[in-house]
Amino acid sequence: MRAKKFFLHRPASLDEAIALKAQHGDAATFHAGGTELLVALKAHVLQYQHVIDLKQITRLKGVRVKDDGTISIGALTSHDTLANDPIIRESLPGYAQLSEHVANIRVRIAGTLGGVLCFAEPHADAPTMLCALDAWVVLLGPNGEREVPSRDFHLGEFVTAREDDEILLAIEVAPQSRGTRSAYRSFGHTERPAVGVGAVWSTDNPQRLSLWAGAIAASPVRLARAEDAAAGLPADLPADEIWRHLAPAIAADAEAIDAHDDLHGGADYKRHLVSVLAERAIKACLP
Repeated sequence: MRAKKFFLHRPASLDEAIALKAQHGDAATFHAGGTELLVALKAHVLQYQHVIDLKQITRLKGVRVKDDGTISIGALTSHDTLANDPIIRESLPGYAQLSEHVANIRVRIAGTLGGVLCFAEPHADAPTMLCALDAWVVLLGPNGEREVPSRDFHLGEFVTAREDDEILLAIEVAPQSRGTRSAYRSFGHTERPAVGVGAVWSTDNPQRLSLWAGAIAASPVRLARAEDAAAGLPADLPADEIWRHLAPAIAADAEAIDAHDDLHGGADYKRHLVSVLAERAIKACLP
């Protein structure tokens, strides 16, 4: 099936892109990597008369470290670039590893981080890990820039906090301490995860675990009982003892998730996967 005809605009600047959206309103949409949007247009799930291609805007590409140490990822940075970027591999190795396994090589090369976040398809890897990393997104609209924490950005299936006339500029992560490690583990029968779990373990004082499950619900889910249980553990416990203490809390977190049967598996199966993948992710973070 072919997409219905549309006008393709290629602005050279953010101001031009914002102006085009204001001019064409609901008849226009922004275009990043296109791995999600073009499929939806061809299936006639979405229809637009104007598509505003952002790929000519260089400010939206690449990874840099800001003066305060914050890692800033341009929204049009591809998954393949993130998997191989030296800054990401050194500072966020867990996220680099995630990027190496997104979907397939075509999607990794063409697909962008900003695109997958804005499309908000629930069975995606990136949102879960970004929530665990306490990342935030930077948005630009007619009224200027604003920041939204990643955990508040995902509102549900195909729904985000981004306004229709806003462009996602960057995804940012605070500097990671020497005592912080991160990991992501997922499993699925297709190129999309049935369940993914992102973990960030910090041995700094106080000890802290950030643990999120994704793809199992409409948006990433925080495993709060496990996080609370980790906060009370002695810092010198061996990995097996840490898991023994956390396992009941993670099982309770998983049981409370409002999962549904779908082509990725039954609800009980996916809840079981949360516990299995959480164990793997946490142990990968431990010394």
